[in-house]
Amino acid sequence: MSKHGRILVAMSGGVDSSVTALMLHEEGYEVIGVTMKTWDYADASGGKRITGCCDLDSINDARNMAVSRGFHHMIIDIREEFGESIIGNFTSEYLAGRTPNPCVLCNTFIKWEALLKRADMMGCELIATGHYAQVRSEQLPDSAEARWVVSRGLDPAKDQSYVLWGLEQKNLARTRFPIGGFRKSEIRQMAMDSGFPELANKSESYEICFIPDNDYRGFLKRKEPEATAQLAHGKLVSTTGEALGEHDGYPFFTIGQRKGLGIATGEPLYVTDIRPETNTVVLGRKEDLDRTIMYVRKPNFQKIPVLKGEMEAVTKIRYKDKGTPSTLSMDGEHVLVEFHAPVAGIAPGQSAVFYDGDDVIGGGFIDRRTN
Repeated sequence: MSKHGRILVAMSGGVDSSVTALMLHEEGYEVIGVTMKTWDYADASGGKRITGCCDLDSINDARNMAVSRGFHHMIIDIREEFGESIIGNFTSEYLAGRTPNPCVLCNTFIKWEALLKRADMMGCELIATGHYAQVRSEQLPDSAEARWVVSRGLDPAKDQSYVLWGLEQKNLARTRFPIGGFRKSEIRQMAMDSGFPELANKSESYEICFIPDNDYRGFLKRKEPEATAQLAHGKLVSTTGEALGEHDGYPFFTIGQRKGLGIATGEPLYVTDIRPETNTVVLGRKEDLDRTIMYVRKPNFQKIPVLKGEMEAVTKIRYKDKGTPSTLSMDGEHVLVEFHAPVAGIAPGQSAVFYDGDDVIGGGFIDRRTN
């Protein structure tokens, strides 16, 4: 009989999730490791050699580590759900002129649901992942209700709280992030001390898991050949409407992009707007990227039940963004974000995440931005 009961641990084969499993095993949990097969990796990059999260080598690494420590490991096939929800959304968002964030969608709608479903089947009350984040239960003032709150991981260079804003209370209540209170260097040392030097020295993958060659344009062309071919010879225009040239299709651009514009000018130009209805990409100067107002759709709040009135927060518009002080309020079903200083490169489709100090208040998908 285990000391703490059963816990299901998501294992990608990397050092973070492996050390997560090791820590919980040593604490006395009965660990059941699970690796999710999300994609046909042999076809993911048009025949090129690939490595990355949850490829065949990583799956084998996860299994071998589990076997060596004597706990169960299984592989679950979620390719169908992943393809319909994540791949489908990825292509449709680009074709709509937006920049998607598949990792957020995967965490929110695929991985957690798949993990909790298997946890119930295996008699596991809790699940754990190797995210650099922390979660706690906090009592609301003047209320008997408690909220589960996600906060930043201890290591600022590895913090992954940004991609977790979509998790609902019922899921957070059953989730643990064991490595969130450690730095990456400490996690690598733990792997080394536990007898897994190959894990300690394993390189990290920063690419989207189904685009391990990091060529999303090639992926779109393979997935949507007719749609992307029809968008060739689109218009490149200036912010004043002056014709600057042609492009191969607006899905191959994102707000704030500077390189790969296909034209030569005497000054740096950036993508400031994408207009799918006319297959037009607007280019402007760096200052033309600045916005002070943003609308966010499909919000999910974690630290608070609902947003009432106005609330001060630091808002991040992308994963590596440092965040900008802002005022939040509801405008119908959208969150209206009024930045206290201009913010550059707000890209519709990306996630906006609201912070109170280190705590995630909530987040949503950027819908549009205005001056």
